[in-house]
Amino acid sequence: MPVIRVESPGLLTTVQDLGRPGFGPLGVSPSGAADPVALMLGNRLAGNPDGAAALELTLVGGTFVFPEGAVIALAGSDFCATLDGRPVAVWTAHAVRPGQSLQMGATRSGARCYLCVRGGIDVPPVMGSRSTHLLSGLGGLEGRALRKGDVLPIGPSSGFLRRRTIAPAVLEILRPRRLLRVTAGPQAAWFSKSAARAFYETLYRVSSDSNRMGLRLEGPPIETPHSGQMITEGVPLGAVQVPAGGVPIILFIEQQTTGGYPKIANVISADLPSLGQLRPGDEVRFELVKPDTARALIRERSELLGGILK
Repeated sequence: MPVIRVESPGLLTTVQDLGRPGFGPLGVSPSGAADPVALMLGNRLAGNPDGAAALELTLVGGTFVFPEGAVIALAGSDFCATLDGRPVAVWTAHAVRPGQSLQMGATRSGARCYLCVRGGIDVPPVMGSRSTHLLSGLGGLEGRALRKGDVLPIGPSSGFLRRRTIAPAVLEILRPRRLLRVTAGPQAAWFSKSAARAFYETLYRVSSDSNRMGLRLEGPPIETPHSGQMITEGVPLGAVQVPAGGVPIILFIEQQTTGGYPKIANVISADLPSLGQLRPGDEVRFELVKPDTARALIRERSELLGGILK
């Protein structure tokens, strides 16, 4: 069986697919790729189903050796990848000869890159998914980030390399956003008009204290109702909570499934992949849209993705 040998894991590299939805009542959030669009397109370039497991690299990449060779595709942010010293373009399929080494540096843009390999990363599925859920230690390789010396099996594959790429015009449409569109949260009416106005007018900065559980923002605090406390209830992916300090937190793919802070807004589904490419120091703002607009935008994106490399 072909494998990938980890010479250097980078800052944070995990096995991810499209996640394990449906286990919220058990306290397990979906996890999965932080930028699912990049994962899906990378898999298509590599000749895989959309949900095949790949490696998600965060901010700084690592070094990976392919003893038996492989067909790979890099998708998402540009991590200055080289194959035995030669540059490797993002959004393109590549053939890797037996014994070659893929080296990835620090990101040039965005936060995450996906290393997709034809056949997918063949670790055992847990609760229907190969995704690593770091908080609970489920899935992936022993439920953890990769380490030097790890060996990852590659699943079976067939067919020849098709050197396909994603058109620049399509990538421009899918480019991660910094103006995040949101719908009103379930406690939006609890916030005063001045607090809501401040929320939508403020340019927030992503804190270094952010991870796959949530994105902490930095900026002037807003007035919070009931001292930022409420009875705990279920919380969805992309919920924008405002705790007692008055500075928002965006819940992300490994978020707790319940929470006791008021939620002023929720990032719409079409913009959730943009959250996965936000780096510490990036600046974001929020734009309120109606639910009908949010539904139209996710349909529009789904139609666009449905026609790419199919």
